Formats: sequence, structure tokens, C-alpha cells
Amino acid sequence: MNEKFVLEVNGRAHRVETDPRRSLLEVLREDLKLTGTKYGCGEGQCRACTVLLDGRPAVSCLTPVQAAAGKTIVTIEGLARDGALHPVQKAFADEGAMQCGYCTPGMLLNAVALLDRNPRPSDSQIVDALNGNLCRCCGYPRILAAVRRAASGVQRAG
Repeated sequence: MNEKFVLEVNGRAHRVETDPRRSLLEVLREDLKLTGTKYGCGEGQCRACTVLLDGRPAVSCLTPVQAAAGKTIVTIEGLARDGALHPVQKAFADEGAMQCGYCTPGMLLNAVALLDRNPRPSDSQIVDALNGNLCRCCGYPRILAAVRRAASGVQRAG
């Protein structure tokens, strides 16, 4: 039986009517057409589908839409502001921390959550925060460098 929900996604309220057990990922991608959040494993193991719920990382493939109602949801589409990349997005671009890009939305959102909690994390804290994010291209050294860059506020030369 369908229920009505209001989802606050990237600063905008969206009204949806759906089965409350549907995954947030499915609703974001299919109903709201926010396809930046990726379906990876469907089991919460790869974290490609990570979004922020009230500022905390959540695997949207396992989060029922009813659990997200009433919370602030941020997807990869909500990071940039006024045409400017979020500092973590810019750092990923500057460090070439994306290859195929499939894991990137989840990596970025987990990195944003980490830096919001701890603006100057150690390498081991960065690794711990991103530990569950799988990158099949094995871009981990560049990803670590990108999070370091974002934490230090280093801008690209030139």
C-alpha cells in the first residue's frame, strides 16, 4: 500500500507517493530523476549509493524511503552551489581522483561528512571514513590525496 512522503532533497521539498519499503535509492533515481547516486551492489557493501541523511552518510540502497522522510537528504547533485564545485569535488578533480567515476558520488559524500565532522583528519582517519567505499579502478592513492587537499584548502595552481 502506497503512502505519501515529503522528502527534502538538496534543499527542495519533493512529494512522493510510494510503497514505504522502497529504497531511497530507487525513489531518488526513478521518481526524482536524480541519477548521480549510483546503484552498485544493492547490499550496502560498496557504498556507491551513499547519500547524506541529516549530514551523516547512509547507504540509500538499504534505506527505506519512509526512514528518510523528515530528514535532510543531500545527494551528489546537491554539493555544488551557484555553479561552483564543492571544495571536495574540486579537490577530486584537481587530483584526478576519478577514473570510471562510478564510486565517486559515494566517495565524495563520505569525504564531505568526514570533513564536516573533522576538518583536519589524519590519513588513518580518512582511510577509516572511506574504508567501505569500493573503487574498482583502485584509485585509492589519488582519492586519499584529494581528501587531504580538500582538508588543507590547497587550490590548484594556474
